[in-house]
Amino acid sequence: MALLIGRRGDVEYVVVGNDHSILIPDLTRFRSGAGRLKGLRCVHTHLHGEPLNHEDLMDLALLKLDLMLCITVNAQGIPADLYYAHLLPTNKSGQPWIVEQVADIGRLHFNFSDFIRDLESELSKTGQGLGMERKEKAVLVSVTKASKRQAEESLQELKELATTSDLLIVGSFIQRKAEPNSRFLLGKGKLSELVVYALQKGADLLIFDGELTPAQVRVLTDYTEMKIIDRTQLILDIFARRAITREGKIQVELAQSRYLLPRLITKNTAMSRLTGGIGGRGPGETKLEINRRRVRDRITLLNNELEKVKGQRKERRKKRRIGGCPVISIVGYTNAGKSTLLNALTRSQVRVDDRLFVTLDPTSRRLRLNDREVILTDTVGFIRDLPGDLLEAFAATLEELHEADLLLHVADISDPMVEDQIASVGKTLHRLDLNKIPTILVLNKVDRLDGAQIAHLAKSIGGIPISALNPATLSELRKEAEAMIF
Repeated sequence: MALLIGRRGDVEYVVVGNDHSILIPDLTRFRSGAGRLKGLRCVHTHLHGEPLNHEDLMDLALLKLDLMLCITVNAQGIPADLYYAHLLPTNKSGQPWIVEQVADIGRLHFNFSDFIRDLESELSKTGQGLGMERKEKAVLVSVTKASKRQAEESLQELKELATTSDLLIVGSFIQRKAEPNSRFLLGKGKLSELVVYALQKGADLLIFDGELTPAQVRVLTDYTEMKIIDRTQLILDIFARRAITREGKIQVELAQSRYLLPRLITKNTAMSRLTGGIGGRGPGETKLEINRRRVRDRITLLNNELEKVKGQRKERRKKRRIGGCPVISIVGYTNAGKSTLLNALTRSQVRVDDRLFVTLDPTSRRLRLNDREVILTDTVGFIRDLPGDLLEAFAATLEELHEADLLLHVADISDPMVEDQIASVGKTLHRLDLNKIPTILVLNKVDRLDGAQIAHLAKSIGGIPISALNPATLSELRKEAEAMIF
């Protein structure tokens, strides 16, 4: 049997199990937060003389208990050896917890109040003094069958996305697994390690590198009692922050609504019936059903708004065609320097920043090539595994690309993953049926490399090396664009 005891010594639960195990009840009503434990200690009996087992330590970690203590009981019911375990703050050995043994309960000299106060004080110090305490702290998680190098490179990009979303990354956690667990994604043992690691780092948010199913989000949230988001949700959050124009906001909200719809779940198993009676559906709809219907209605409304936007864009393109101006569109991986190139070619002052997804709305400027005018358009950047809902929502914006006479595919030559990024953009252009439009590959940011590296990469990748910050390097690009357009 087990007692779950609060900080003041109140017994919150008495749990009776069988001779091998107990089942701890739902503890969500008890406090939880970054650097904080549950405020409960579990004191229970072991009837076969065994010490704290794997399940005990999993419960200690996953439930963030103050203490897990077992008293072994002999065949006559007399208490024998006593074992207790508690979580540890960040330490050099990376140890998540420590287990202590006491010969009998009479020799236990342990000031629990002082101990738990000091332990929580150490846990809450994590991340302090960085000047960024107000930011939400997150741990990045990768469960992959790829190599360690590929996993680390992918997590580096996820870190850039998180930083763009004003999160403070306090750690990363990689598990290489041939087949991810369909329920937990990680193994249950690794999941408990992850929870302890996040607690030691003072994090209350886990960001998974990949897209989680609605069931996985629910299970992971229930087990870890932490906020869980995936890569897709993080990208949608960045787009929501960046959207300025009415059109951009419509497109982002539409993508968010489509992402949210299958994930509308509730933990309340006894949902009340609402809107019953005349005009309702039968005995009434559950709150969950109402929320889903509202989201579907909102999606329909946003789709209608987007159709109007498409019509307006079509009219503008028709007028542009009548004017006879060729169109050059700049495409490429996010943060490759597309807006900087637009500014350099047209002497404009479009906003640039060394962050991901600064440009959401297309920007067009006039450019003179060979004494003739062309329209130069900057578009939203692409990224590896760009969420399908987002791509579909931005269809109105990306339709501009279909009118282009030439694409300038800008890539960051200084990025170690430049070839993967070029391939990723190529896949996206293929998905959008844009791979038939003439394209010039532009290798930007050569100012970050030496001459030998530039020559080697330009030869192996096959593009025009430039620095958008140095107009003197753009002459070859201008000549190539003139030849292809005129």
